[in-house]
Amino acid sequence: MPRPNVILILCDQMRGDAFRADGNRFIETPNIDYLASRGTRFRHAYTAVPSCIPARSILWSGQRQWHTGVLGQGRGQGPMPNDFAHTIAGEFASAGYRTHLVGKGHFNPHRASMGFQTMELDESGRMPDSEHRQWFRTHAPEGVTPDDHGVAFNSWHARPWHTEEHLHPTAWTMSRSLAFLESHDSTQPFFLNISFARPHSPYVPPRYYFDLYHNRETPPPHVGEWSARNDDPVTAVDPNAWRGKQTPEAIHRARAAYYGEVSFIDTQIGRLMNWCSRYRRAAWENSWIVFVADHGDMQGDHHLWRKNHAYEGSARIPFIVVPPKEFRGAKRAVAYEVVELRDIMPTLFEAAGIPIPPTAEGRSLLPLLDAPASDWRPYIHGEHSQNYSPEQEMQYVTDGRRKFIWLPRINVEQFFDLESDPGERVNLIDDPSRQSEIATWRGYLVKELAERDCGWVVDGRLHCPPEPLVSPWKDVRWIGTR
Repeated sequence: MPRPNVILILCDQMRGDAFRADGNRFIETPNIDYLASRGTRFRHAYTAVPSCIPARSILWSGQRQWHTGVLGQGRGQGPMPNDFAHTIAGEFASAGYRTHLVGKGHFNPHRASMGFQTMELDESGRMPDSEHRQWFRTHAPEGVTPDDHGVAFNSWHARPWHTEEHLHPTAWTMSRSLAFLESHDSTQPFFLNISFARPHSPYVPPRYYFDLYHNRETPPPHVGEWSARNDDPVTAVDPNAWRGKQTPEAIHRARAAYYGEVSFIDTQIGRLMNWCSRYRRAAWENSWIVFVADHGDMQGDHHLWRKNHAYEGSARIPFIVVPPKEFRGAKRAVAYEVVELRDIMPTLFEAAGIPIPPTAEGRSLLPLLDAPASDWRPYIHGEHSQNYSPEQEMQYVTDGRRKFIWLPRINVEQFFDLESDPGERVNLIDDPSRQSEIATWRGYLVKELAERDCGWVVDGRLHCPPEPLVSPWKDVRWIGTR
């Protein structure tokens, strides 16, 4: 049996509930749902640092955020390192795989290899000479640019894409991925990262996909009593507002466009499956496929937008693992262990028979495809440094059933029972019947921060110093302990 191929499909800013297989009856995602039916969907998948650069640092290195050195974006943080001792693409290349990336890398500099032998980039407005921008200038009507829709890069505004569908970066990303598969030497295994820059704003799907949702119901945002602190009318008027109560019409328009972006990605996955079944069936049937996102999008939940937040809309992500045809047998349709992006590296390496490097801190998910684990981690620890505002900085721990959140700059604690309250509407932190349980979860966070010896735990209690939390590995690479 030849070595398996690996296809990593990565979406930017896709919520964990933004596909029908997760139970969302409002959205149409038949191709993603089909992938989920062929593999295992991880219901409690999270991003430890819910924004692009830190999340992708974790993904590509397989390390915890403390060791990547990137604890968010904003105060005390830096760009994604480009000199990790081991990366997913780098190890695949060293093992004889052909490695290629299409779409968003968000590396620093943009053309840093991160172990990829070749790449074709779409970095939106961050990179005027990206392959997508060059291609767009050649194929678009004269004078039309990818930015003429007028929607800012982090805006809650929404409208349809302003020119032809095939010029949209989502369509281009799949077209170039198919071109790679068509030209690839089939005698060599490949690692292909299909990295969509959507559904990250600007929310501008092609007209068909915008109308698909604009003309029908979308789910209302989750709003709890505690959400009132985010009802900030001064901030809300900013087209790039990170918080503020918008009108029901504006929220519906944003959600319609966001869902349209997801459904357009779903169509591209359909293109991939259809093309491979016709022209590369053997390679497709011998491929591991992972579908995942770097983080989510609040979409107006609790009067919040964008990412960086500990709440489910921002922190929970889709995570599907589909094994090759010959691997399939007894498997779990849904796994409930709590998983995160650092688990992707060891999962793919075990699948491909590649040694797991000493810097990898995740765990392979392959055993979970068949049966529950008796010794799985009890929680994950997430965080994000101050970016939009001091109020937004956060720390959290969760297992997907309970969640404890600490907002250190304003000394606010929250505790949610996600089983009974998945929308996090009711903060149980003062519930007398929950105090023992809350103490356990607070203790998990104390343990994580105390082990860092960073001054954020004093006398066994959470403590917020005035200076930002900065990892000692921010400018020096961690080389592991094994």
